[in-house]
Amino acid sequence: MYFSVAGIKGMFLANKKIDNQVKTFITYNKGRDWRLLQAPDTDLRGDPVHCLLPYCSLHLHLKVSENPYTSGIIASKDTAPSIIVASGNIGSELSDTDISMFVSSDAGNTWRQIFEEEHSVLYLDQGGVLVAMKHTSLPIRHLWLSFDEGRSWSKYSFTSIPLFVDGVLGEPGEETLIMTVFGHFSHRSEWQLVKVDYKSIFDRRCAEEDYRPWQLHSQGEACIMGAKRIYKKRKSERKCMQGKYAGAMESEPCVCTEADFDCDYGYERHSNGQCLPAFWFNPSSLSKDCSLGQSYLNSTGYRKVVSNNCTDGVREQYTAKPQKCPGKAPRGLRIVTADGKLTAEQGHNVTLMVQLEEGDVQRTLIQVDFGDGIAVSYVNLSSTEDGIKHVYQNVGIFRVTVQVDNSLGSDSAVLYLHVTCPLEHVHLSLPFVTTKNKEVNATAVLWPSQVGTLTYVWWYGNNTEPLITLEGSISFRFTSEGMNTITVQVSAGNAILQDTKTIAVYEEFRSLRLSFSPNLDDYNPDIPEWRRDIGRVIKKSLVEATGVPGQHILVAVLPGLPTTAELFVLPYQDPAGENKRSADDLEQISELLIHKLNQNSVHFELKPGVRVFVHAAHLTAAPLVDLTPTHSGSAMLMLLSVVFVGLAVFVIYKFKRKIPGINVYAQMQNEKEQEMISPVSHSENRPNVPQTELRRPGQLIDEKVESQLIGK
Repeated sequence: MYFSVAGIKGMFLANKKIDNQVKTFITYNKGRDWRLLQAPDTDLRGDPVHCLLPYCSLHLHLKVSENPYTSGIIASKDTAPSIIVASGNIGSELSDTDISMFVSSDAGNTWRQIFEEEHSVLYLDQGGVLVAMKHTSLPIRHLWLSFDEGRSWSKYSFTSIPLFVDGVLGEPGEETLIMTVFGHFSHRSEWQLVKVDYKSIFDRRCAEEDYRPWQLHSQGEACIMGAKRIYKKRKSERKCMQGKYAGAMESEPCVCTEADFDCDYGYERHSNGQCLPAFWFNPSSLSKDCSLGQSYLNSTGYRKVVSNNCTDGVREQYTAKPQKCPGKAPRGLRIVTADGKLTAEQGHNVTLMVQLEEGDVQRTLIQVDFGDGIAVSYVNLSSTEDGIKHVYQNVGIFRVTVQVDNSLGSDSAVLYLHVTCPLEHVHLSLPFVTTKNKEVNATAVLWPSQVGTLTYVWWYGNNTEPLITLEGSISFRFTSEGMNTITVQVSAGNAILQDTKTIAVYEEFRSLRLSFSPNLDDYNPDIPEWRRDIGRVIKKSLVEATGVPGQHILVAVLPGLPTTAELFVLPYQDPAGENKRSADDLEQISELLIHKLNQNSVHFELKPGVRVFVHAAHLTAAPLVDLTPTHSGSAMLMLLSVVFVGLAVFVIYKFKRKIPGINVYAQMQNEKEQEMISPVSHSENRPNVPQTELRRPGQLIDEKVESQLIGK
């Protein structure tokens, strides 16, 4: 914390922490030199103060009041440049205890103790009168006046009734001798304003013989900021009104000395007093902005303190000298982004900065290759001062190269820039149900699909440690039955998104494709939330129509139109591990479900007047295929559908057999347990969901086929 002394250019007080102790320092040349404050020789009672520098000194609180109606802990005034009033303590460090009030009437060279408690001090009559009022929570009716710069104080009464003082305000104007005290007589009373006019104290205005000259100095050194300044001060024994402030009487420049100069940028003052280059600074780098034949100012390591008015002396020796620009080959070339990051966003401007430690920047050719097939050239480095802007249209890692050439050599630099786009959604795609010890594929499907470099964190089963991959899919097996949760977290830059799914694992189960009356398609928005809600409604209607416990049924509505669903019949086992359903039990449940579905007994009301019927969809014995872009999914599906529809018609005609309505999944029948992923339209922006069958309206058979259990 620091305080600028009013009326004296370059003079500051500052509190600095040294060895865990806060000490107060003073400077007269804008921080070029600092020293501790000399404590008063005697205290308020006249007893000697034993305080030896640097072990003991005066320390001041430099906090200025935030309340405009109080004077604050420290105060100075530009019309009284020599007077400083502040609260503080004497000792080895600044303390919040044993606080007293101190005043300096010679601009901080010497100090006197004036009160043993904190007071607010107000300057009147251009600083010719000091008014002090005690800081207290109790009501008061007295204040103190000093006409001799705080050497002596007189007690005055400003109200007959004690007042709780909230603040003091001096009237504006050059001849201010009026002050206003405001407060309240009790905690319940209204504010009271007391105006105090001290003009009656003075019987005349000050004349020329009432003043004496006073020279500003620092411990006897008269040259302050390169000039000698002599001020006019009223003699302490004269009691007259000053009126208008005239400022300094005389000011003359001083001869420049080393004390008038500070270290230039990149230089540090060493113990011998010399300014030498810092370890991180290369003095020759200053010449990079000038071309051959031009000149630049070569620093001597010194610069004159700002606002210093000294002349002659060592000024010429310490002033920077003009020097011819040397021809240099490019060296120390760097290319960075304006924000210092190694990432950029697709479709947005990225600003690249070219930095060169040495070289003729005006005669240096610059070539920048952005790594995406676009390159630019500049005739000199000055053309790139505001940065080079570029927009990447694709995501990826781009190798940005820059090369600079002049007549004396060349240099190059490389930046590997990661261009990404925001990851908006993650969907984990995996089967709803699988068999024990069967390999399961889990895929994280992203939107948008190309977002740059990603990291995938997989949590599944009872693993306590995640599996971290750079690929968006993994394969694994479950060795025990039950419900398992799988979570994938995708890290893209500073964003992390995740999705969690549950998969049921059994030794065997039954699966049946469901279809619905066409009116359901009119209300299908094809979004996951709707599919989950409808799945619960379908399950409820199946339970009500068949009486099968809900633990045996799992319904998954599949994306796309027409609306279809997958019905899973599960071997539920009670928590005690008993009464587990056998394969025969699953057959009976499946027979019951198909019977009710074929009788149109399963239905639900979507909304008043809209009833939806659930049917057992036509099945095919085709193995399930992958419909990813790497396969000819549509052609293969069409071919397989034609073949197996023909086979089904032949079987009905030849053997009068009925097509089974249930696919049986068992650990020993893995060849019939392939999965099929259906593509999701871009309107949903959702990943694929495994299905057991995919049909199009054109593939439906005109004949009505009754689905029954195998062997019935």
